[in-house]
Amino acid sequence: MKTGKTLPTAITIFGAKGDLTKRKLIPALYNLYTDKHLPPVFTITCVDFLPEDEAAFKLDLLDGINTFSRNGKADEKEWEGFAKHISYLQGDFLKADTYNALKAKLDGFEKINKKNATHIFYFAVAPRFIEIIADALYKHKLCLREELDRIVVEKPFGTDLDTAKKLNRFLTKRFAEQQIYRIDHYLGKEAVQNIMAFRFANYVFEPLWNKDFVDHVQISVAEEVGVGKRGGYYDGAGALRDMVQNHLLQLLCIVAMDCPKFYKSELIRDSKTKVLKDIRPYTPAQVFKNVIRGQYTAGNVHGTPRLSYRKEEHVQPASNTETFVAARLFIDNDRWKGVPFFLRTGKSMPVQSSVIVVQFKDAPNKIFKDDITPNRLIISIQPELEISLLFESKVPGLKMKLKPVEMDFTYQESYTETIPEAYEALLLDVLDGNTTLFMRADQVEAAWKVVMPIVDAWKKYPAKQLHLYKAGTWGPSAATDILKPYAKDWFRLSARGESIK
Repeated sequence: MKTGKTLPTAITIFGAKGDLTKRKLIPALYNLYTDKHLPPVFTITCVDFLPEDEAAFKLDLLDGINTFSRNGKADEKEWEGFAKHISYLQGDFLKADTYNALKAKLDGFEKINKKNATHIFYFAVAPRFIEIIADALYKHKLCLREELDRIVVEKPFGTDLDTAKKLNRFLTKRFAEQQIYRIDHYLGKEAVQNIMAFRFANYVFEPLWNKDFVDHVQISVAEEVGVGKRGGYYDGAGALRDMVQNHLLQLLCIVAMDCPKFYKSELIRDSKTKVLKDIRPYTPAQVFKNVIRGQYTAGNVHGTPRLSYRKEEHVQPASNTETFVAARLFIDNDRWKGVPFFLRTGKSMPVQSSVIVVQFKDAPNKIFKDDITPNRLIISIQPELEISLLFESKVPGLKMKLKPVEMDFTYQESYTETIPEAYEALLLDVLDGNTTLFMRADQVEAAWKVVMPIVDAWKKYPAKQLHLYKAGTWGPSAATDILKPYAKDWFRLSARGESIK
């Protein structure tokens, strides 16, 4: 569904006074505007419950751009041009008057321009408002055209399989699947998008990308931050729902998917969904052998004291909610059968890093005694955008002595272009009607099916095998045990993006 950017476009943001709008959406739209990626004719209507002077509201958005945009402070003339397209609409999401006023604005926009417009409705709201707003858009006939009208829904998409199915049914009764953009900002990251190009455009790697040559795969997303002010939400979600069900499983899909016949959104999404459906389900007993959950206690992160999770704001004092998950998963298909995929994520860890490691099997004939380091392909998403290949090399000299070396590709050294933020890439795809980086209903449900045995086992035995780890460490030691016999430890990056041997 690609309409291009020639039509006038009306963007509506519900939840306009929230952090997401100020920190991510408006800076992203502003950068798209200054880079000439927005349509020549567009409008941005910001809807929120709170009364607000429009001039003061725009100043707050400008502060968001100046603080959070990758390009730094806004250019005065560029901002003036961009701000003219923004308006504020005070309205209660529960009341018909809000949608009548919105409809009048959008109809007026089309009337002035004498053209049908693309309509994008962004739900930057708490999950409880998704169905309310979606139903109102449907009843007020604001989002009926399959080719032109789109809604964008943030995670979390449901809290379990049943609620995800219910929400999918609710939305698809009102909108066509092609109108629904379930957004996961991780998929918009430049390094994540590059994984597919790296795999399928370079035949030197793809023939090795299977069980015959790959020993195991590690996918690790470490967060320095604790739960902060998100304790109320996080204590009911935990790391499994907050990170594994979406971000980590999406990374797994990109790493493990088969090559689609063509670069088309539905074929790509089919391939990703098939990976999720092929992941081996666990019994409750298998959950506790293959999945580790942890929770941080008081410690230090970069020398700054960190409270224990149970003493964080809005967290229950006796909470068993996990802030750390390490899992060993298997994909039972022809390509990957028998190859373990290790997933790990945690809060209050030593550094902020996201890294994927593909470790290859040893050569069948080891003729060198010091050939002991396996070949590894290391894809760093954070803190540095980098791809490295670790291989053995002869040390210069008169004797045959091997030493592992790295062949590096870094974005910073290879490109002069600035790297767009994830939301810029994703919003541009919404404008273009490109669904490639967005999850389809069946993909969301397949991801929930992967984690539901874990959710159910932990719910049944809430305190069983909850491992504690100090804030500022790499998690509980039990997480290392599930790597055996494939690896001795998790691959780690330093704060500067360097590998820690």
